[in-house]
Amino acid sequence: MEKLEVFECADSLIGSYFTDDKGCAHCNREHTLIYLASGKLEITENGKKSVLRPGDCAFMRRDNRMWLQKWVKDGEPYRSVVMKFSRKYLKDYYQHIDSKLPYHIKKEKASLMKFTSESNEFTELFESLLPYFDAGTVIDESSVKAILDKGMQMILHTDANLYASLFDFVDPWKIDIMEFMEKNFTSHLSMEEFAYYTGRSLASFKRDFKKVSDTTPEKWLINRRLEAALKQLREGQRSVSDICFEVGFKNLSHFSRVFKDMYGYAPTLA
Repeated sequence: MEKLEVFECADSLIGSYFTDDKGCAHCNREHTLIYLASGKLEITENGKKSVLRPGDCAFMRRDNRMWLQKWVKDGEPYRSVVMKFSRKYLKDYYQHIDSKLPYHIKKEKASLMKFTSESNEFTELFESLLPYFDAGTVIDESSVKAILDKGMQMILHTDANLYASLFDFVDPWKIDIMEFMEKNFTSHLSMEEFAYYTGRSLASFKRDFKKVSDTTPEKWLINRRLEAALKQLREGQRSVSDICFEVGFKNLSHFSRVFKDMYGYAPTLA
């Protein structure tokens, strides 16, 4: 029988135990450190796949959307431990470190950084948490903070460039709208999610979008998906249905209607 267990402590430490394969879309809203104790984990972001095996650990930068595929492997269940570093925690941590941002660092652009099983410090820290999750023991607040502090020290020791990402407290946190939409137009994100991931309220997102485009973000999104669909249809190697869903539409009839409105003929005739 399938067994699913998720143990969460103080919204910062999460243990997962699955006896069946499981996949899910993951909106990473906080900087996260994930450790794989057993099984296999595939993380796909923007078409790039990274694989974690037992003993591996990965840092996932906040404000990214990923697909997580969790596998039972060699008769062993999927087991992982996650640390989440909230903005409040990071601000408090930054106030108490001896040295501020190191000179000559470059902001890390990668949304995922993998640490192999050779990183013994990570292994020891995360393996020490497994008995707490197995027993369902609630870890007290001061101990949770000490655990997060240890994880943070190891991250910064591994790559000093991560200082720039971890301690970026610009408010609001904004990234280029068009660059983000071009990168994610096939994703099933709502306008509210597009706004959130670019560091804006919905109102300011629409206001800023108006500065760089003559159309609304909703219309831009439809047009961009139609452009991508037309290109694939002309290549003639995929079905209309497959292309419809791949470029981000959720409904085939809606896709056919807006395609005909845009180009004057049905997608089947492209």
